[in-house]
Amino acid sequence: MLRGNLIRRTAGPRPPADSRSRPPYAAGLLLGLVLLAAAVTLSLAVGAERIPLGDVWSALFHPTGTRYDDIVRELRLPRTLIGIAVGAALGLAGCVMQTLTRNPLADPGLLGVNAGASAAVVTAISVFGITSFNGYLWFALAGSAVAAAAVNALGGARSATPVRLALAGTAVNAALFGYVNGLNLWNLSTLDSMRYWSVGTLAKRRPELLLTVAPLLIAGALLACALARPLGALALGEDRARALGTSVRRTRVLSIVAITLLCGSATAVCGPIGFVGLMIPHAVRAFTGPDPGRLLPCCALFAPVLLLVSDVIGRVVVAPSEIEVDIVTSFLGGLLFIYLVRQRKVAQL
Repeated sequence: MLRGNLIRRTAGPRPPADSRSRPPYAAGLLLGLVLLAAAVTLSLAVGAERIPLGDVWSALFHPTGTRYDDIVRELRLPRTLIGIAVGAALGLAGCVMQTLTRNPLADPGLLGVNAGASAAVVTAISVFGITSFNGYLWFALAGSAVAAAAVNALGGARSATPVRLALAGTAVNAALFGYVNGLNLWNLSTLDSMRYWSVGTLAKRRPELLLTVAPLLIAGALLACALARPLGALALGEDRARALGTSVRRTRVLSIVAITLLCGSATAVCGPIGFVGLMIPHAVRAFTGPDPGRLLPCCALFAPVLLLVSDVIGRVVVAPSEIEVDIVTSFLGGLLFIYLVRQRKVAQL
C-alpha cells in the first residue's frame, strides 16, 4: 500500500479534465476560417434577391455591367467588408474587457463606450443640428473616448480594480442614457434622427466610413494583440501579475484605450451592436482555454461570422424589408448563451 501511495504521489499532476476534452486549438482556427468564408459567401449571395454563386464570382472578378454586378459590388461587398471589420473589433474588445475585469458577463458597453457614443450623437443632432452620418461620426468617437476616460477616472485611475471599474461603468451608463432619453423627449426631431442610428445595422453604410475609421480599428487590434501576455498575467490576480513583472496600471490603461478604439470605431460606423462582444469569447473558450494569446485571434475570426450570419438572417426573414442586425444578434446570442449555460460550457476566468 505504501508503494502504491508513493507511486501516486510521485506521478505528475493530471491535466485538467476540460483540457483533455478540449478540441485542438489549430482545429478551432481552421473552423473559424471555414465558417468566415461561408459567412462571406452567404452575405454576398443571399438577400432580398438571391444571386447564384457563379454570378457572384463573375461580379467580383469579371464584371460585365449586369444588374448582379451592381448589387454585389455596390451594395453587398461594402456591407460585408464593414461586417467583417466591425465584428472583429467587437470580438476583440469583448475579449479584452472580460479578461481585464475578470468578469465573464462584461462587454465593451460596461466601460460606457456605447453610452458615450449615443450621448455625443444626440448632442450633435439636437444642439449643433448635424444630421449626416459623416457629420456625427467623429462625435461618436469622441464621446466613446470621453466616457471611457471618465469611467477610468471614477474607478480610481491608478488604484482602479475590476469591481470599481464595473461600478463606475454602470454609473456612467445610467447617467448618459438618462441624458439621451431626456434630450429625445425634449426634442422629437432629435428622436426621429437618433432612432435609426440607435439600432445597430450594416445597411446603408458606405465604404468611405470604413476607410475613415480603418486606422483606428487597426491600431486598436494591434494594441489588443500586444496586450495578450500582460492580460494573461493580470488574469491570475494583480499580485501575481506584479510578481511576473507586469505593470498593472499600464496594462489597464492600454486595455481601456484598445477597447475605446475598437468598440468606439465600430459603434460610430454601425451604431451600438450588442451581444457580439459578450457572447463570442465564451463560445471560443471551449477550444482555446483562458489564454488571451489564443482567445484574441479566435474572437477576431468568429465574431464576424456571428455578425454576418445575423445580417443575412435579418435580410431574408421579412424580405423585401429587413431586420436590423442588432436585433438578430441579441436574439441569436441569447439563445446560444442559454445553451452554453445549460451545457455548463461557460468557462471561468
